[in-house]
Amino acid sequence: MTTDNIQAVDAAIRSRHSIRRFLPTPVPREALRELLELASCAPSGTNIQPWRVYALAGKEKEALSTAIMERFTRGETDGGRELDYYPKEWVEPWLSRRRKCGLGLYSLLGITKGDTDRMKVQTGRNFQFFDAPVGMIFTLDNRLGKGMLVDCGMFMGNLMVAARARGIDTCVQAFFADYHKTIRATLNIPDNEIVYCGMALGYADPNAPENTLITEREPVEGFTDFRGF
Repeated sequence: MTTDNIQAVDAAIRSRHSIRRFLPTPVPREALRELLELASCAPSGTNIQPWRVYALAGKEKEALSTAIMERFTRGETDGGRELDYYPKEWVEPWLSRRRKCGLGLYSLLGITKGDTDRMKVQTGRNFQFFDAPVGMIFTLDNRLGKGMLVDCGMFMGNLMVAARARGIDTCVQAFFADYHKTIRATLNIPDNEIVYCGMALGYADPNAPENTLITEREPVEGFTDFRGF
Protein backbone atom coordinates (compact mmCIF):
# COMPACT_ATOMS: atom_id res chain seq x y z
CA MET A 1 0.00 0.00 0.00
CA THR A 2 1.14 3.55 -0.66
CA THR A 3 1.54 6.14 2.07
CA ASP A 4 -1.63 7.85 0.84
CA ASN A 5 -3.56 4.58 1.13
CA ILE A 6 -2.31 4.00 4.65
CA GLN A 7 -3.17 7.52 5.74
CA ALA A 8 -6.67 7.22 4.27
CA VAL A 9 -7.35 3.98 6.14
CA ASP A 10 -5.93 5.40 9.36
CA ALA A 11 -8.07 8.53 9.02
CA ALA A 12 -11.25 6.49 8.51
CA ILE A 13 -10.51 4.37 11.59
CA ARG A 14 -9.54 7.28 13.85
CA SER A 15 -12.43 9.53 12.84
CA ARG A 16 -15.14 6.90 13.33
CA HIS A 17 -17.22 7.38 16.44
CA SER A 18 -20.81 6.74 17.45
CA ILE A 19 -23.27 9.25 15.99
CA ARG A 20 -26.56 9.77 17.83
CA ARG A 21 -28.34 12.29 15.61
CA PHE A 22 -28.46 12.08 11.83
CA LEU A 23 -29.56 14.31 8.97
CA PRO A 24 -32.50 13.15 6.81
CA THR A 25 -30.19 12.96 3.75
CA PRO A 26 -30.90 9.59 2.14
CA VAL A 27 -28.28 6.92 1.48
CA PRO A 28 -28.97 5.31 -1.92
CA ARG A 29 -29.43 1.55 -2.04
CA GLU A 30 -26.43 1.13 -4.33
CA ALA A 31 -24.19 3.06 -1.94
CA LEU A 32 -25.30 0.81 0.91
CA ARG A 33 -24.84 -2.27 -1.24
CA GLU A 34 -21.25 -1.22 -1.96
CA LEU A 35 -20.56 -0.83 1.75
CA LEU A 36 -22.00 -4.25 2.54
CA GLU A 37 -19.97 -5.82 -0.25
CA LEU A 38 -16.80 -4.31 1.19
CA ALA A 39 -17.79 -5.44 4.67
CA SER A 40 -18.18 -9.00 3.43
CA CYS A 41 -14.43 -9.11 2.78
CA ALA A 42 -14.05 -9.66 6.53
CA PRO A 43 -12.40 -12.93 7.59
CA SER A 44 -14.49 -15.72 9.07
CA GLY A 45 -13.78 -19.22 10.33
CA THR A 46 -13.41 -21.56 7.32
CA ASN A 47 -15.02 -18.75 5.28
CA ILE A 48 -18.56 -19.55 6.42
CA GLN A 49 -19.53 -15.82 6.46
CA PRO A 50 -22.09 -16.16 9.27
CA TRP A 51 -23.50 -12.62 9.23
CA ARG A 52 -26.99 -11.73 8.09
CA VAL A 53 -28.27 -8.18 7.66
CA TYR A 54 -31.77 -6.71 7.43
CA ALA A 55 -31.33 -3.26 5.88
CA LEU A 56 -34.29 -0.90 6.35
CA ALA A 57 -35.31 2.49 5.01
CA GLY A 58 -38.48 4.49 4.59
CA LYS A 59 -41.74 2.86 5.69
CA GLU A 60 -40.05 -0.44 6.55
CA LYS A 61 -37.76 1.29 9.03
CA GLU A 62 -40.61 3.37 10.44
CA ALA A 63 -42.76 0.27 10.94
CA LEU A 64 -40.09 -1.40 13.04
CA SER A 65 -39.45 1.74 15.08
CA THR A 66 -43.17 2.14 15.75
CA ALA A 67 -43.58 -1.49 16.83
CA ILE A 68 -40.70 -1.26 19.30
CA MET A 69 -41.61 2.19 20.62
CA GLU A 70 -45.13 1.04 21.46
CA ARG A 71 -43.64 -1.54 23.83
CA PHE A 72 -40.82 0.67 25.08
CA THR A 73 -43.22 3.48 25.99
CA ARG A 74 -45.23 1.03 28.10
CA GLY A 75 -42.05 -0.08 29.86
CA GLU A 76 -42.13 -3.53 28.26
CA THR A 77 -39.32 -5.62 26.79
CA ASP A 78 -39.27 -9.03 25.15
CA GLY A 79 -38.11 -10.83 28.27
CA GLY A 80 -34.34 -10.53 28.04
CA ARG A 81 -31.77 -10.75 25.30
CA GLU A 82 -30.98 -13.94 23.44
CA LEU A 83 -27.27 -13.32 24.05
CA ASP A 84 -25.69 -11.56 27.03
CA TYR A 85 -23.86 -8.51 25.74
CA TYR A 86 -23.10 -6.84 29.06
CA PRO A 87 -22.01 -8.57 32.28
CA LYS A 88 -24.56 -9.22 35.01
CA GLU A 89 -22.33 -7.33 37.46
CA TRP A 90 -19.98 -4.49 36.53
CA VAL A 91 -16.47 -4.37 37.97
CA GLU A 92 -13.42 -2.18 37.34
CA PRO A 93 -11.97 -1.01 35.05
CA TRP A 94 -15.03 -1.46 32.83
CA LEU A 95 -17.46 0.13 35.28
CA SER A 96 -15.61 3.45 35.28
CA ARG A 97 -15.31 3.51 31.49
CA ARG A 98 -19.03 2.83 31.11
CA ARG A 99 -19.96 5.54 33.60
CA LYS A 100 -17.67 8.09 31.97
CA CYS A 101 -19.22 7.43 28.58
CA GLY A 102 -22.77 7.77 29.91
CA LEU A 103 -22.03 10.87 31.93
CA GLY A 104 -20.27 12.46 28.97
CA LEU A 105 -23.28 11.92 26.72
CA TYR A 106 -25.85 13.13 29.25
CA SER A 107 -23.74 16.19 30.07
CA LEU A 108 -23.68 17.24 26.42
CA LEU A 109 -27.46 16.83 26.27
CA GLY A 110 -28.03 18.72 29.50
CA ILE A 111 -29.52 15.68 31.22
CA THR A 112 -28.79 15.73 34.95
CA LYS A 113 -28.41 12.75 37.27
CA GLY A 114 -31.79 11.42 38.32
CA ASP A 115 -33.69 12.91 35.36
CA THR A 116 -35.17 9.55 34.44
CA ASP A 117 -37.78 10.99 32.08
CA ARG A 118 -35.21 12.58 29.78
CA MET A 119 -32.97 9.56 30.07
CA LYS A 120 -35.83 7.38 28.85
CA VAL A 121 -36.48 9.73 25.94
CA GLN A 122 -32.83 9.51 24.92
CA THR A 123 -32.85 5.71 25.22
CA GLY A 124 -35.97 5.60 23.06
CA ARG A 125 -34.16 7.46 20.29
CA ASN A 126 -32.15 4.27 19.77
CA PHE A 127 -35.26 2.60 18.41
CA GLN A 128 -35.74 5.43 15.92
CA PHE A 129 -32.19 4.78 14.72
CA PHE A 130 -31.36 8.32 15.90
CA ASP A 131 -33.27 9.60 12.81
CA ALA A 132 -30.79 7.94 10.44
CA PRO A 133 -32.14 7.20 6.94
CA VAL A 134 -30.88 3.61 7.15
CA GLY A 135 -31.38 1.15 9.99
CA MET A 136 -29.91 -2.33 10.07
CA ILE A 137 -30.60 -5.39 12.18
CA PHE A 138 -27.86 -8.05 12.46
CA THR A 139 -28.57 -11.70 13.14
CA LEU A 140 -26.66 -14.95 13.58
CA ASP A 141 -28.07 -18.43 13.00
CA ASN A 142 -28.42 -20.15 16.38
CA ARG A 143 -27.08 -23.39 14.91
CA LEU A 144 -23.65 -21.75 14.65
CA GLY A 145 -21.15 -21.39 17.48
CA LYS A 146 -21.37 -18.22 19.53
CA GLY A 147 -17.69 -17.64 18.82
CA MET A 148 -18.73 -16.71 15.30
CA LEU A 149 -20.00 -13.43 16.72
CA VAL A 150 -16.32 -12.49 16.42
CA ASP A 151 -16.64 -12.92 12.65
CA CYS A 152 -19.82 -10.81 12.68
CA GLY A 153 -17.99 -8.13 14.64
CA MET A 154 -15.22 -7.97 12.05
CA PHE A 155 -17.87 -7.66 9.34
CA MET A 156 -19.48 -4.75 11.17
CA GLY A 157 -16.09 -3.14 11.75
CA ASN A 158 -15.37 -3.25 8.03
CA LEU A 159 -18.78 -1.75 7.34
CA MET A 160 -18.26 1.17 9.71
CA VAL A 161 -14.76 2.00 8.46
CA ALA A 162 -15.80 1.75 4.80
CA ALA A 163 -18.74 4.04 5.55
CA ARG A 164 -16.57 6.57 7.36
CA ALA A 165 -14.14 6.69 4.42
CA ARG A 166 -17.09 7.92 2.33
CA GLY A 167 -18.26 10.51 4.84
CA ILE A 168 -21.06 8.27 6.13
CA ASP A 169 -21.47 7.71 9.86
CA THR A 170 -22.81 4.91 12.03
CA CYS A 171 -23.83 3.88 15.51
CA VAL A 172 -23.99 0.28 16.74
CA GLN A 173 -27.03 -0.27 18.97
CA ALA A 174 -27.17 -3.20 21.37
CA PHE A 175 -30.52 -1.96 22.75
CA PHE A 176 -32.35 -3.56 19.83
CA ALA A 177 -31.62 -6.99 21.28
CA ASP A 178 -34.10 -6.18 24.08
CA TYR A 179 -36.89 -6.44 21.50
CA HIS A 180 -35.83 -9.50 19.54
CA LYS A 181 -39.35 -10.98 19.49
CA THR A 182 -40.88 -7.74 18.23
CA ILE A 183 -38.16 -7.42 15.59
CA ARG A 184 -38.58 -11.05 14.53
CA ALA A 185 -42.34 -10.66 14.14
CA THR A 186 -42.19 -7.30 12.35
CA LEU A 187 -39.45 -8.29 9.89
CA ASN A 188 -40.54 -11.92 9.55
CA ILE A 189 -37.15 -13.21 10.71
CA PRO A 190 -36.93 -17.02 11.12
CA ASP A 191 -36.87 -18.40 14.67
CA ASN A 192 -33.39 -19.87 14.16
CA GLU A 193 -31.81 -16.41 13.80
CA ILE A 194 -30.53 -14.63 16.91
CA VAL A 195 -31.05 -10.87 16.88
CA TYR A 196 -27.91 -9.45 18.47
CA CYS A 197 -27.81 -5.74 17.59
CA GLY A 198 -28.83 -2.93 15.29
CA MET A 199 -26.98 -0.12 13.53
CA ALA A 200 -27.92 3.38 12.40
CA LEU A 201 -26.24 4.61 9.22
CA GLY A 202 -26.35 7.98 7.50
CA TYR A 203 -24.90 11.48 7.62
CA ALA A 204 -24.16 13.06 10.99
CA ASP A 205 -25.96 16.22 12.05
CA PRO A 206 -23.00 18.60 12.57
CA ASN A 207 -25.01 20.80 14.95
CA ALA A 208 -26.02 18.06 17.38
CA PRO A 209 -24.12 18.33 20.69
CA GLU A 210 -24.29 14.58 21.29
CA ASN A 211 -22.23 14.03 18.14
CA THR A 212 -19.27 15.83 19.69
CA LEU A 213 -18.75 13.05 22.22
CA ILE A 214 -15.38 11.41 21.61
CA THR A 215 -14.64 8.61 24.05
CA GLU A 216 -11.10 8.02 25.28
CA ARG A 217 -9.06 4.98 24.35
CA GLU A 218 -6.82 3.04 26.69
CA PRO A 219 -3.10 3.29 25.80
CA VAL A 220 -1.64 0.19 24.16
CA GLU A 221 0.38 -0.64 27.27
CA GLY A 222 -2.85 -0.83 29.21
CA PHE A 223 -4.19 -3.82 27.28
CA THR A 224 -1.12 -5.46 25.73
CA ASP A 225 1.47 -7.75 27.32
CA PHE A 226 4.53 -7.55 25.06
CA ARG A 227 6.78 -10.60 25.25
CA GLY A 228 9.94 -11.46 23.38
CA PHE A 229 10.35 -8.05 21.74
